[in-house]
Amino acid sequence: MPKCAVERRRGVTPGAQVPRRRRLSDWGIQLREKQKARQTYGVLERQFANYFRLARRRPGQTGFNLMGLLERRLDNVVYRLGFADARQQARQWVLHGHFTINGRKMDIPSYRVKVGDVLSWKEQTKKAAFYLEAVRSVGQRPLPDWLELDKSAMTANVGRLPEEADITPVVDTRLIVEHYSR
Repeated sequence: MPKCAVERRRGVTPGAQVPRRRRLSDWGIQLREKQKARQTYGVLERQFANYFRLARRRPGQTGFNLMGLLERRLDNVVYRLGFADARQQARQWVLHGHFTINGRKMDIPSYRVKVGDVLSWKEQTKKAAFYLEAVRSVGQRPLPDWLELDKSAMTANVGRLPEEADITPVVDTRLIVEHYSR
């Protein structure tokens, strides 16, 4: 018998001992989609609710506006460019101040990039081992059309805002809008 609790429970889903209802309620399905979006982008509940309120006030589809706001977060842009392997890693690098926006140090992961913003690595960071690994791995993931990457200088430019075709649907935004419309 292995000592590690994770190894002992391998193959057993959480709550498997408790009998469950066969079908989730509509509210449960909507909540699950919202939680999936929150966890994908690494956003807390209050931040997500604020993004939803902002998306609802903008003209157009609320679900698309919400995904557009989440895609424009600095930590997500760093991940989409291929500088980091995961959004959490990108968030940490941004928090530690390894990036500049238009020549100014930026350490706020929720910073919303604008059209014309130039994202680059700080000069001191270019000596670090993780930067050299990022240089080797950049370009392996497909780059969104709204971002322009200069691999030689390791800088990026926000060419335009993300459009509906640029955002790959990770969640059903209709269910998220229904969840918050209750």
